[in-house]
Amino acid sequence: MDRDGAVITNAQVTLTQASNTQQTKSGSDGSYTFTSVSPGSFDLVFAAPGFADERKSGVLQPGQDYLVPQAQLVVATTVEVDVKVSTEQVAEDQIHVEEQQHVLGVFPNYYVSYVPNAAPLTPKQKFELAWKQNFNPVSFAMAGVVAGIEQANNSYSGYGQGMEGYAKRFGATYADFTIGTFIGDAILPSLLKQDPRYFYKGTGTKKSRLLYAISMAVICKGDNGRWQPNYSSVLGGLAAGGISNLYYPASSRNGAALTFENGLIGIGGSAAAAIFQEFFSHKLTPHSTSPQPAQN
Repeated sequence: MDRDGAVITNAQVTLTQASNTQQTKSGSDGSYTFTSVSPGSFDLVFAAPGFADERKSGVLQPGQDYLVPQAQLVVATTVEVDVKVSTEQVAEDQIHVEEQQHVLGVFPNYYVSYVPNAAPLTPKQKFELAWKQNFNPVSFAMAGVVAGIEQANNSYSGYGQGMEGYAKRFGATYADFTIGTFIGDAILPSLLKQDPRYFYKGTGTKKSRLLYAISMAVICKGDNGRWQPNYSSVLGGLAAGGISNLYYPASSRNGAALTFENGLIGIGGSAAAAIFQEFFSHKLTPHSTSPQPAQN
């Protein structure tokens, strides 16, 4: 019967015992019968389309006819839950994976994606990634090494020598890193809606992959998923080069020449970094995501 007392015909009834299972269907009056049932405990399951299963159990004594109490089936309720994950949350999860990428287990490698259709970053996420890149201890160490080389070669002689000269070189080098990252990878990508990451290709001939990597110095993926000129990187390099005129020694300031020189160096550095990402970084990065071919 249903909750309103209406008969449920053709309901499937399954009787289960330790060594026996039988099935039958309810008749036009809702009744059903099992014969040749062994004495002992048994379980009954009632099933009908549109209704939730009902269960009953009992114990049949030897020589006994057992009258099962009326089974009342209730309408099955299906609750459909449509779970949608926001694009921002997908991007956040992918960033967490990228933040685990360290070349040789040491050097941060946050700006490479092995997911070709990675979710676009929000402006907040672009700034957070730039912040973590710049304020990683390894970034300080790398600036220190570069400053030491410049000190040894007496580059930017206007800074002088000794600890004061080293400190100025270190500050200038670290400022170059920081300003370039924030302008080229956070500020301009947010304003121009461009993705600052390198998207691994991984397929094709070595020549095609090489050309792809080099082109990424001047081409990038927009937040809309389309390839476009990498205004963020190019303009970011020029802007960082222009700002560097404010803190480099007066004798080393060549105005526009230094700006464009640093800008070109930045583009060349981006191309070299892209080649490294395409051919070497994954092999040298423990626990990185398995690369997936890029979609062109």
